[in-house]
Amino acid sequence: MIVEDRHLLVIKRAGQPHAGRWAVPGGRVEPGESLVAALEREVREETGLEIAVGDVAWVGETIGSGDPPAWHYVIVDFWSTRVGGELQAGDDAAAIDWVPIDAASDWPMVDTMRELIDVLKAGG
Repeated sequence: MIVEDRHLLVIKRAGQPHAGRWAVPGGRVEPGESLVAALEREVREETGLEIAVGDVAWVGETIGSGDPPAWHYVIVDFWSTRVGGELQAGDDAAAIDWVPIDAASDWPMVDTMRELIDVLKAGG
């Protein structure tokens, strides 16, 4: 996740799960790819930005409905800093925006974002 001037960079998801809802950039880790390399790639694909990845900020999970569940994702959000690139929505991002952390709870966020926003509001 990228925070600048108390604003969080978020993308509006174009694909499932959670199409049309906002979340921090991210995605799947490819076979043989490290978490950091996956994050750098996903952020570049979704936002056009190059980042420096820092420490882990939050860990959670989301489990889809059904039997068996439609999905089960483990989410690891890292503090990250923009180091280059040009901001533009790409890949599976329908839109991109900077949301003020104090107003983020009012946006239609992916459910797991609620806990991350609480971490940010607490000064993370």
